[in-house]
Parts: sequence; structure tokens; C-alpha cells
Amino acid sequence: MNKIYPTAAAALAGIVHDGQLLAVGGFGLCGIPEALIDALCDSGAKNLTAISNNAGVDDFGLGKLLQTRQITKMIASYVGENKEFERQYLAGELALEFTPQGTLAEKLRAGGAGIPAFYTRTGVGTLVAEGKETREFDGHTYVMERALVPDVSLVKAWKADRSGNLVFRRTARNFNPAVAMAGKITVVEVEEIVATGTFDPDAVHLPGVYVHRIVVNATPQKRIEKRTISEKSEKASA
Repeated sequence: MNKIYPTAAAALAGIVHDGQLLAVGGFGLCGIPEALIDALCDSGAKNLTAISNNAGVDDFGLGKLLQTRQITKMIASYVGENKEFERQYLAGELALEFTPQGTLAEKLRAGGAGIPAFYTRTGVGTLVAEGKETREFDGHTYVMERALVPDVSLVKAWKADRSGNLVFRRTARNFNPAVAMAGKITVVEVEEIVATGTFDPDAVHLPGVYVHRIVVNATPQKRIEKRTISEKSEKASA
């Protein structure tokens, strides 16, 4: 089975539709599938619910899909750095399911593992728990959280072999493996594709059984969300 597609647009063709639940890997702008997000924007698919740790910035990442009004609901744990997100949410134009970061990761992991729900103490007694089932275990209250199983998952990895086995690079791994495992269909953007058998089995971070389509983006921008540089001291600059 050939999993490799010539372009990001081709990799999304026939699987992206209006009204879908999509998950997108990344943490801030680190490890986001840049080319696949652009292709999703170009697809014109609308009324999307997007699962992601956050929503990028105004002109990059998922922020592009907010500008085009293709996303109508976000399931996220952090919503800063994006003025358009703030504007739409405060105006009642964008729905938000605010989810603690660890809970969001576990909801995706559970979805990939076939676990429909789990109990956690995180969020008990807060807005996070409103309308959700709670139970007592060993004298503590837990809230039940449902797993997430997106229709399509968009993932960024460093390298893939032709069978779809993935290797991530350092902190760019972040949410990507859980997003990949959870999706009914998982599309992965990589910087390089190598022959099957190239990777030492112990070096594989995610097996190819979770990967359905692969596209190469050899030169991603890898933008930095915020860059802070300390000023040189007079002694150092002398």
C-alpha cells in the first residue's frame, strides 16, 4: 500500500469535508504540520471543530483557519497569542471547549487506545466539570472525561519510512504521537522519507500502523512564537 502523496493538497483530497472533527499536532508553533494546515485552508472545508493544544498565531498555523472562518469550535488547553481567536470568542462567533492540558493529551491517548472515557481529579469543582459525570474513588471526587476520536488527524514528524513508521525530533514530538494515534485517518507531514528498514526498530517513535498518508515538506518555516534575547552586558560587549 502506497502511503506517499505528491502534495499536501493531494494528501487531503477526498478525506476532508465540512463539519468534521479534526486534530492537529503541535505545541504553540513547535511541531505543527505547516503544509497540511495551508492545504486544509485552501480546501475550503468549513464548520470545522479543531482539537489542538492551542490555535497558533494570527497569521500562522491554525490562526489562518480562524481568519478564514473555517473553524467554528476549538477544543484546546491554551488560547493566548491570537487576537482573532480572542475577538471571535468574545463576540460569540467561536465555540470553545477549554480542556486542561494533561486531560487533553489523555483524551487523545485514550481515543487511540480504544478507551471511551476515563476519570480524573483535574477540574473537579471548576467550570471544567460542569455537566459531566463525577464519581467517588477512595474518598476523592473524580470527573469523567470522554475520549477524542477525530475524523482526520494532521501530524508533523521529522522522518518517515515508506511504511509510515515515524521519528520525531526533540520537542517537536509534543502532542503529535497522541494526535496520530487518535485519528480515524492520519495524515503526516515529514521532512524526509527513507526506505523501509532504514530505522532501527528501537528508534521508531510511532509505528506505521497509525499512519495512512504521508507528504514531504522538506523546508518548513519552523517559525518561533516568541523570541527573547537578553541584552549583552557592557563587560561582554567591551
